[in-house]
Amino acid sequence: MDRTIFRGSCVALVTPFNKGKVDFESLDRLLQYQLDNGTDAIAVCGTTGESCTLADDEHLSVIDYTVKKVAGAVPVIAGTGSNDNAHAIAFSQEAERLGADAVLLVTPYYNKATQKGLVKHYTKIAQSMSLPCILYNVPTRTGTDLKPETVKILSEIDNIVAVKEASGDISRVLKIKALCGDRIDVYSGNDDIVVPVLASGGKGVISVMANIAPRQMHDMTELYFDGKTEEALDMQIKMLPVIEALFCEVNPIPVKTAMGILGHCLGELRLPLCEMEEANEKRLRQALADYGFKL
Repeated sequence: MDRTIFRGSCVALVTPFNKGKVDFESLDRLLQYQLDNGTDAIAVCGTTGESCTLADDEHLSVIDYTVKKVAGAVPVIAGTGSNDNAHAIAFSQEAERLGADAVLLVTPYYNKATQKGLVKHYTKIAQSMSLPCILYNVPTRTGTDLKPETVKILSEIDNIVAVKEASGDISRVLKIKALCGDRIDVYSGNDDIVVPVLASGGKGVISVMANIAPRQMHDMTELYFDGKTEEALDMQIKMLPVIEALFCEVNPIPVKTAMGILGHCLGELRLPLCEMEEANEKRLRQALADYGFKL
């Protein structure tokens, strides 16, 4: 049985705001832009979507709107992770009811967890509903590191099928593949090492860059899968200055700023995130222009 949710590039979509509220008019445009430009899947209400500032009703409304707009064209992955097990279960069940195709489950943050606690946490969530689950390891944000050995234990649960690995450590990807084989798909959580992750057995990327360059991210992964590895690597190298600029301040500040510069949405953020430092925004604008974006 094929357990793969998607292959290629999944956008980690921003949540557009207007005067402090979710801007569904802009969300509609952003989703259409992704669909028109070959994105392979759409993830909403994750880190890049500022999920930690979304009220519960906003969070579920974004998932609901996205599912209805996408209408099965590509998989919709709903961010439903939490440091509260009961809350993660409730949100995952709601995502299933709303028609999402999978859930993205970040490791618990602030209260953190032992590896034993992570097994219990994820097991209880997965067993509470039937959607495929993508584990999300981003230790620089959460303070919790999901070890490959723990991923192996969790891979024995039928609907835990993938991990978004955002540690930036290629050897981590290799170890997960060695331990789990085909039981777990690995997706890059770092835009700067997509091709190396694919070369290590990864199935794609859950991408910030894809907000502004969905076609390029899709094409890069497709080239790799088609055996045109040098062309894919050339695309990766060309993207690096933009990717570096998109992470010169904490995500999603730069990508939201870029979205505003390029006219995709207002680029509004919710506190404590705020506007970029002037020098960093200048760097971002230059990187976008050098890459070929029309500012």
